[in-house]
Amino acid sequence: MNTPEDDEQLTFGDLGLDERVLQALSEVGYEFPSRIQAATIPALLAGRHVVGLAQTGTGKTAAFATPILSRLDPGRRPPQALVLAPTRELALQVCEAFARYAAHLPGVHVVPVYGGASFGAQLAGLRRGAHIVVGTPGRVIDHLNRGTLDLGQLRFLVLDEADEMLQMGFQEDVETILATTPDAKQVALFSATMPAQIRRMAARYLTDAQEITVREATVTAAATRQRYLLVAHQEKLDALTRVIETESFDAMIVFVRTKSATEDVAGRLRARGLSAAAINGDLAQAQRERAIGELRSGALDILVATDVAARGLDVERISHVVNYDIPQDSESYVHRIGRTGRAGRSGEALLFVTPRERHLLATIERATRQPIAEMPLPTADDVNTTRVARFADSITEHLARVEAGTGQDRTELATFRRLIRDYVTEHDVDVLDVAAALAVMTRDGSRFLLPPDPPRSPRRERKPATARVAGPRRPRDQAPMAGYRIEVGRRQKVQPGAIVGALANEGGLSRADFGHIDIRADHSIVELPEVLPEGTVEALAATRISGKLITMSRLDGPVEPRPTRRPGRPGRPSAQGRSASPASSGRKPRHRRPGTA
Repeated sequence: MNTPEDDEQLTFGDLGLDERVLQALSEVGYEFPSRIQAATIPALLAGRHVVGLAQTGTGKTAAFATPILSRLDPGRRPPQALVLAPTRELALQVCEAFARYAAHLPGVHVVPVYGGASFGAQLAGLRRGAHIVVGTPGRVIDHLNRGTLDLGQLRFLVLDEADEMLQMGFQEDVETILATTPDAKQVALFSATMPAQIRRMAARYLTDAQEITVREATVTAAATRQRYLLVAHQEKLDALTRVIETESFDAMIVFVRTKSATEDVAGRLRARGLSAAAINGDLAQAQRERAIGELRSGALDILVATDVAARGLDVERISHVVNYDIPQDSESYVHRIGRTGRAGRSGEALLFVTPRERHLLATIERATRQPIAEMPLPTADDVNTTRVARFADSITEHLARVEAGTGQDRTELATFRRLIRDYVTEHDVDVLDVAAALAVMTRDGSRFLLPPDPPRSPRRERKPATARVAGPRRPRDQAPMAGYRIEVGRRQKVQPGAIVGALANEGGLSRADFGHIDIRADHSIVELPEVLPEGTVEALAATRISGKLITMSRLDGPVEPRPTRRPGRPGRPSAQGRSASPASSGRKPRHRRPGTA
C-alpha cells in the first residue's frame, strides 16, 4: 500500500502508541510522524507483518522501535525483540534510538551484539537479561551456536536495511535466523530497494505481509543541495582544502574508495592544521566508536571514511558530505549523501569529478532524477577573504573572552599591554608592527595569504545529462595501456567482475581504467593504464581475490589498443570488442578463452 497524502496532519498521539513512549518522543522533539512512520506504526501495533520500502533517512528506526516498545512486556526476561542490521554502526545507532524512546519504560534493557568487539561485554549484557537484542547477522549466529543467546520466546524480528545485508553476503545467516526463531513471531522488513532475493524472502517468511511504500519524487533527500566540482585527480587535495576553508560547515564526512586512502587523506588534512580522522574497516571498534563520538561532540570536525565504515552513521552535526572519490554506482552515491539532510535537516553534498569521470556524473544524475549543479573551485581570493575575516573574528572573540573571563584573564591582558607598551617605548617602533610580528609568530612559518591563481583557460560548458544522446564511446587511445599479471586464475574460479571489483576498490581505479582481461589456468592478464595513479601499486600489495594474494606485476612493453569494430562492417561491434573492455559496455567483463576469437 502507499501512504496517504495527508499523513503530515497526524500526530504520534493519533497512532496508538504507549503514553510513556509518546512522552519520550515529545522530549526528543518529535511532533509529527514521517510518512513511513504514520503507515507502519499502526500496522505493527495491530500485529501485522510489514514490508517497508523507503529511502534512507526517512525515520525507519522510530517506525519499528516505538510499536515494539509499546507492546513489550518488561516482566519477561528472555529476549522478546531482535533487530538485525548490516553494520556495527547501524546496530549501535538503533540501540541508541531504542534507549531514547524507552526513557520512561523502567527496566527495559537493550543489548547490542556485533563483530569486532569482545564477547565478554556482550555476554554480560545477555546474562543480565535483554528484552531487545540488536546485532549484525554474523555475531547473532555466533551467539546462537555458542548457546549464549536464547531466541526461543522471540516475539518481534526486524530486518533493517535488508537489501544491504544481502549485498554484504549475509543472506544465509539471515535465513538461518528466520528459520530457527519461533513461527509465531511478528516480522518487519525494511529495505530501500526490492530485489528478487528480498521479495522471495518476504514471500517465504512473512505471511500476509502489509507492504508499505513511500514514493519520493527523487531518491535523494530534498533538503540536501547537490553540487559537483570538476577537478584533476592531482589537484583534489588542494580543492578539498579550499572547500573546507570557504564553506561554512559544522561537521563533514569525506568519502574515499579505499582503506589506505582514508589514512592518507586524513593525514594530509591534519598536516594542514585541520581536525580530521580516518575511519575504515581495519580500525579497531573502540577506535571507530571514539572517532564517531568525537565527531558527535564537536571534538572532531572531519571524518574521512569508506562506504562500509560509514554505513548507518547518523550524526546531527554532519552538514556536508564530500565525495572525494566519485562512487562507481548511483546507489552508493545515494547512501553517501544520506548522511546529511536527514529527517528534514538541511545538508550539502559535494562531488569531485575528474574530466575522465564525467560519464559517471551523468549516470548519477539520471538515476537520482536530479541535476547536479557545477560549483566553481574556490579561488585564492575566496580563501584569502575567508582567512582575513576569520582572523578579525578571532581577535574579537579573544578580546570578548578576556573581558568576560576571570580576574586572572584580565590581569594577563594588562600584563601583556604593559609589556608591549614598554617594548614600543624602548625600541621606538610602531605598535602595529609589534602586533603584526606577534601574528606572524602564531603562523609557525606557514603562509597566511595564498598567491594569486594562474589564469585558467576557458572550457566548454557541460550539457546537462538529460540533453545528451547515447552513442558509442570514443576509443580510449589517449592513455597507453600495459599488461599486468595477477596470480589468480581459473583454478581459483575467479571471474572478471571479481578482478575489476577488487582492483577498483583497493587500488582506487575506475571501470574506465580496465581494458582486456584474459583469465588463464593459474594467473590472469589485465590491461590497465601504463602509468597508474600514485600509490595504486602499494595499495594493491595486500589485495586478495578468492582468498589468494594477487601479487600484481607489470609485463614488459605496452599493450596495443584492440579494435572495437571489424573492418568493412561499420556499426557492428566485433566479438572481441564486445567482451574485451568493461568500460565500453557498462557491463561486467567476460573473459575470452585462449585460442578463441
